[in-house]
Amino acid sequence: MAFAISKNELKRLTRKKYSTQRSFHPSGLSNRKNLTCEQTNCKDMVDAVVSVFLDNLLKALSEESRVLVEFRDQFEKLQSELISMQSFLKDADRLKRKKQVLRSIMVHLRELIFEAEDILADCQLQLGDNDPFSTGWFMCINPKKLPFQYQTGKRLKEINEKIIEIKKDIVTYLGPSILNQPDQNDLFPRWSSPVYDHTQVVGLEGDKRKIKDWVFNADDGILGIGVVGMGGLGKTTIAHEVYNDREVEAHFERRMWVSVSQTFTEEQIMRSMLRNLGDASLGDDRGELLRKINQYLIGKRYLIVMDDVWSEDVAWWQRILEGLPKGNGSTVIITSRNEKVVRKMGVKEDKIHRPTCLSESHSWLLFRKIAFAASGGECIPELENIGKEIVVKCKGLPLAIKVVGGMMLCKPHRYFDWKRISDHFRNELAEDDSESGLRATLQLSYDELPSYLKSCFLCFSIFPEDCVIGKDQLVRWWIGEGFVPSRGGRSTTEAGEDCFSGLTNRCLIEVVDKTYNGTIYNCTIHDMVRDLVLKVAEDDAFYNENGSSCRHLGIKNDLGPKHLIANQKLRALLSTNKTAEVNKVASSMAKKVHESRYLRVLDVSRSIFEASLSGTLNQIGSLQHLTYLSLSNTHPLIQLPPSLEKISHLQILDVSYCQNLKMLPSYVVTFKKLKVLDVSHCGSLEFLPKGLGRLSNLEVLLGFRPARSSKLEGCRIGELRNLTKLRTLGLQITRADEIGDNEVNALINLQELQYLSMSCFDNHGSDLIAKVDKLFPPQQLHELCLKFYPGRMSPMWLNPVSLPFLKFLSISSGDIAEMNQRFWGDDDTVWKIEALMLESLSNLAVEWSKLQQVTPSLRVVNVSWCPELGSFPVDDFGFRGGVWKKEEHKN
Repeated sequence: MAFAISKNELKRLTRKKYSTQRSFHPSGLSNRKNLTCEQTNCKDMVDAVVSVFLDNLLKALSEESRVLVEFRDQFEKLQSELISMQSFLKDADRLKRKKQVLRSIMVHLRELIFEAEDILADCQLQLGDNDPFSTGWFMCINPKKLPFQYQTGKRLKEINEKIIEIKKDIVTYLGPSILNQPDQNDLFPRWSSPVYDHTQVVGLEGDKRKIKDWVFNADDGILGIGVVGMGGLGKTTIAHEVYNDREVEAHFERRMWVSVSQTFTEEQIMRSMLRNLGDASLGDDRGELLRKINQYLIGKRYLIVMDDVWSEDVAWWQRILEGLPKGNGSTVIITSRNEKVVRKMGVKEDKIHRPTCLSESHSWLLFRKIAFAASGGECIPELENIGKEIVVKCKGLPLAIKVVGGMMLCKPHRYFDWKRISDHFRNELAEDDSESGLRATLQLSYDELPSYLKSCFLCFSIFPEDCVIGKDQLVRWWIGEGFVPSRGGRSTTEAGEDCFSGLTNRCLIEVVDKTYNGTIYNCTIHDMVRDLVLKVAEDDAFYNENGSSCRHLGIKNDLGPKHLIANQKLRALLSTNKTAEVNKVASSMAKKVHESRYLRVLDVSRSIFEASLSGTLNQIGSLQHLTYLSLSNTHPLIQLPPSLEKISHLQILDVSYCQNLKMLPSYVVTFKKLKVLDVSHCGSLEFLPKGLGRLSNLEVLLGFRPARSSKLEGCRIGELRNLTKLRTLGLQITRADEIGDNEVNALINLQELQYLSMSCFDNHGSDLIAKVDKLFPPQQLHELCLKFYPGRMSPMWLNPVSLPFLKFLSISSGDIAEMNQRFWGDDDTVWKIEALMLESLSNLAVEWSKLQQVTPSLRVVNVSWCPELGSFPVDDFGFRGGVWKKEEHKN
């Protein structure tokens, strides 16, 4: 039963009277204009936890002010106290390492902020969605909410009082001036895309040549080569350079790269070897796995790299080695920090390579290429001396130089800022030990991160060693948990990608896989960087390896209900399995997830469940705070659980690679906050539900299949016109009646669309060609991927007039034999394409010289399986192909 009372009476019942003299400013209660990450300097941001909370609070107050009207004074007070502490908090990570008392204070503050954030989320749920009369002179409420309001107001008051006490303690221990430090930096530009080319290697040419000579002069046995040295010296980089060398690739018929790491099983090693050979064996025992490896390699010359071997117990290797075929000049390269390990694995003294630190000139060159990457490696004269001082402190260690170079790339190129970093180096690098110095360098790089990037960086802690991590999973996690700051005018997904670029440019992330145009989509982190991440994550209760008392967990096969019981305040639970591995999730564990009521992120991708997922997750509607749900590549998933409809705050839904999913429920179109919907590679899914065009906040839509004219309950392509915030669209078109005559303009006005993938796989009927030919993309399109196009001539809209801003073009598979005349432009119009990929186009006949004339900006061409091309500067372009890169000025 509900009843109406006046606002004044409600205030009297639920809290002390709100001061009418305090005016509300739409951008925040304190009228401050410097709270968002776009508007403030990174160094003036509070620490990571406080920063995320303030950003979320600011958005809630400006977007949902009616929701928080009952607690506005308490939230304003909390906001004001935290802002007053920001000059101190920006250096708290560094200070707390030296003062144990301060560390305890910061732990207490962190827990209070987490609780305040949970209260904020509860307020948004309790007082937001079911309150239709919360504006005007009267407010309609349910009496059952009065206890919640009373308890919430009381607890917020207690939190504020405790934070005031913490502030007094800080002043007591560090002096009053610590809270009033002046700003050190002004605004400076942030790179929104990767700037440094991670494929560049400096100073390792001699190392590579030496190992290649050993490889090419191998006898008929199995040659063992060891690369030994301390962490960060470049052992893995040297092995990569050899492994990916074109001469080495041509020399061996089979190649296998295995990341061994500190924790492994013999079966994992052998399965990794088989994956390199194209065999995804899962259930076989050790004997059968070894027999398969032998069958693949018998009679072949092969190369195996065992990277980063730690254990001196090498019995596992002896068993594998005995099962490998001998002869043909095969080679095994082993990298390790421990020389005793490579000797035990059979490497002779004269085949152990011990890399040395980079020379002074190579150190400076590597630093220049990174720190001044935006200007092609050209150093600013006034920064040369201070830059060289910084480089000297790195002692020739490539990892240290890269991380410091990345840090300086993202700093203002001003002497004062560089001098401050140099001084920090002097204070931190007190020890002569190179490895200790490297750890201090990595710590400094973390300390200098903007606070929002610290939260993003700590997410790497939950992944196992040597795990290949997808960019999409990371960015979606960051968005789901609110780590991505509000950036004036920028979309959420774009801001999330900026965060990824921020870590990439700082060389804290190692690139694993890139697309033809250089876009990174898989990454990992160096084991020494991971050591730092684990330490900080444990100190901040973000994550620890035993899974207790932390707010983030990775799903592993040994994860059970006990881990979730110990983490009632769990914020994120994600799949962290390695490539080609799957999680096996027990029903008891899956059902326990529903008790983690503050869960924001749930990613159970690449998992096999004991029972039907729709049944196992039938209580998922109780996770009212959930913003990111990934069921990608899960089994068995036939339909989404009905209770999912209750989750009104969902921003990201990923059901990609669910081959048995036959339909998406109609309630999906009610998720008004949805920003990402991924239904790609769902082979049984015929169409999406009608009304999808109502998802006006959608920024990414992948796997969209327009409903045929006979499917009245399905979404037609014309509804895409309403998705005006769409940045990324993956389109699957197979039949002509999926595009109505009045729908051919469905894409042309999507002004935010930057990436379009259009696939005609498994198409039916020649009428489809005429329809697609009229489906013009928007003019400002940045990247186009055209797959399985059935026409012999390219679409008429694929021309530099219709797509004047196109930078990246990929055409693969299909029947295209020639380009439409419009593709070639005219004397006044040429393409702005910078990267081009042509793949599996057996009929396409294009001359390189003609293509160059209309693509003067072209810098990268990737071609394979296109035998009819003429004079392309790519080896073997009719078969496996390769890459052409425009020669640029080298510094």
